[in-house]
Amino acid sequence: MRITRLGHACLLVEGLDIRVLIDPGGFSDAWHGLEDVDVVLVTHQHADHVDTENVAPLVARTGARVWAEGAVVPLLATNGVEAHAAAPGQHIDLGSLQVDVTGGTHAEIYESIPRIGNLGYVLSETNGPRLYHPGDSYEYPLSGIDVLALPLTAPWARVAMTAEFLAAVTPSRAFPIHDAIVNGTGWSLYMRLCREVTGMSLDPVRPDGSLDL
Repeated sequence: MRITRLGHACLLVEGLDIRVLIDPGGFSDAWHGLEDVDVVLVTHQHADHVDTENVAPLVARTGARVWAEGAVVPLLATNGVEAHAAAPGQHIDLGSLQVDVTGGTHAEIYESIPRIGNLGYVLSETNGPRLYHPGDSYEYPLSGIDVLALPLTAPWARVAMTAEFLAAVTPSRAFPIHDAIVNGTGWSLYMRLCREVTGMSLDPVRPDGSLDL
């Protein structure tokens, strides 16, 4: 499995015979020109996780199948994209690659702001490592995860929460996502604090980097 970061929370996961794009949002355009995508997965409706206008031509060009949190489905439909509504507990069989859906609710941003749906996705190949993309929530620290895509910082997070989530999942490896709102100095600071608090080092995969498993 090869994981390529395409900015912020967007990942391209390449298996033996399938390419899965997760959270193609508006904080990055590195995914806009992709020509070979089989599946698109969307965790929730926020614009930094799904750019509905630019997802439409990608799906039209590649023929990719789409699964998304329920509230995202009608948003995509307004741009002509047909998507399947995914739900926690669902298993999606993609042949050589399997997806288990988890999560349920987005992290609380502020008490007066209504909480929305948020899904996490666990991707794995036969006898291969399990990759967990949690979307925007630390509330679902799954066990048995080999590789964690860790949301590094957000308006809804404190660094203590980030570190506690990493420690609760205890993956064999982890790398940062959800980091478009920090500059290089802040990025290094969050990486160091996570290591100091948990004793676990994050793979320093930048927004245009890759990780081979």
